[in-house]
Amino acid sequence: MIHLFQSLKIRDIELKNRIVVSPMCQYSSEDGFANDWHFVHLGSRAVGGAALVFTEATAVTPEGRISPFDLGIWKDEHVEQLQRITNFIIAQDAVPGMQLAHAGRKASKSQPWTGDKLIPPSAGGWKTVAPSSIPFNEDYDKPHELSIAEINEIIDAFAAATGRALMAGFKVIEIHAAHGYLINEFLSPLSNKREDEYGGSFENRIRFLLEIVAAIRDVWPQGYPLFVRISASDWHPEGWSIDDSVKLAKILKEHAVDLMDCSSGGIVPNVRIPAAPGYQVPFSETVRKGSGILTGAVGIITTPEQAETIIASGQADVVLLARELLRDPYFPLRAGRELEYDIHWPVQYERAKRKK
Repeated sequence: MIHLFQSLKIRDIELKNRIVVSPMCQYSSEDGFANDWHFVHLGSRAVGGAALVFTEATAVTPEGRISPFDLGIWKDEHVEQLQRITNFIIAQDAVPGMQLAHAGRKASKSQPWTGDKLIPPSAGGWKTVAPSSIPFNEDYDKPHELSIAEINEIIDAFAAATGRALMAGFKVIEIHAAHGYLINEFLSPLSNKREDEYGGSFENRIRFLLEIVAAIRDVWPQGYPLFVRISASDWHPEGWSIDDSVKLAKILKEHAVDLMDCSSGGIVPNVRIPAAPGYQVPFSETVRKGSGILTGAVGIITTPEQAETIIASGQADVVLLARELLRDPYFPLRAGRELEYDIHWPVQYERAKRKK
C-alpha cells in the first residue's frame, strides 16, 4: 500500500491523496485582487495532482497584508476573480483552500525581490498593529497596540472574509497563526506583554485565536474543514513551546478545528533553527500523538519517498509542500511514477504517463 495516495475524508470533504499545496506568498496582487498569475500558479498545482490547493496568506484587512502586493479578501469585489480560480481547481478534482491572515507587526513591507524593506505611510504603507507595541526588530516599525475594540474589529474581519471565501467557492479554510504574524504575536509570550484578558496567562494569550475560530465557525459550513497553522515552537527558551502546541491542539479540537498545520519560528529574529530535510516533522508527530487531532507536516519535504514515510509512519496525516512544488508543480504525478502507484493523470497529459 502506498499511503501517500490514500484518500482522506475530513468532515464532508474528501482529499484524493495526502499532498497539499502549502500557502506561498506571491506578492503579485494589486489592491488585493487575484489575477492571471494566481490563476496559473494555483491552477497548475491542481493539474499537477495535489489534493488540496491553498492560496497564499490572504489578508482579511488592507492593513493585514505583509506587503501592498498581497492577495486580499476584505471586500466583496475580490470574490469574482477568486471564483474563477476555485472553479478551475475543482474541475481538476482538487479542493480549493484559502489561508486567512493578518500580518500584524510584520506588515507594510516591500516585495522580497525589491529589498524586503519597510514601506512608510508616506510611500504607500501603513501603521502596523500588534498585541503590544514591540517591533519585530530595528528594521520594523514600532506597532500600535490594539485596543479591545480594535481586536473585535479584526475578529469581525476574519468572519466577513470567511463569508467571502465561501462565496468564492473555497471548501477549506486555514487560519494563519504562525510565523510571527498577528495571531502568533498574541500566542507567544515573547511578543505579547498585555496585562488585560488577552495577555499574560496561556489561557489569555490563546483567547484571540479561539474567538477567531468561533467567529469563523459561525459562518463556515459545519461540513467544511477548518485548519490552523501554528508555529509549534518559537525556538526560544522563553517562547512558545511544543508542549504549548499540544495543549492548544487539544483545545482547538474541542472548538471544531480539524487539522493543525505544524510549522515553526518567525516570532523573533536571531534564533537558531536547525533547518534540514524534515526538521519540522517531529512537531507534527508530537501534536498528533499528544492531542489526537489531524496534523500536517511541513519543512524541506522534497522527495516522494520522504513524503510517503511521513504518512506511512503516522507522523502526519498530510504533507504540505512549498518550495518543492515551486520547483515542480507536477510533483504528485512524478511521485506516482516513482512510487509505482497508478495516480490519475489529466487526460491531456496521459501520453506522458508512460516511463518511456
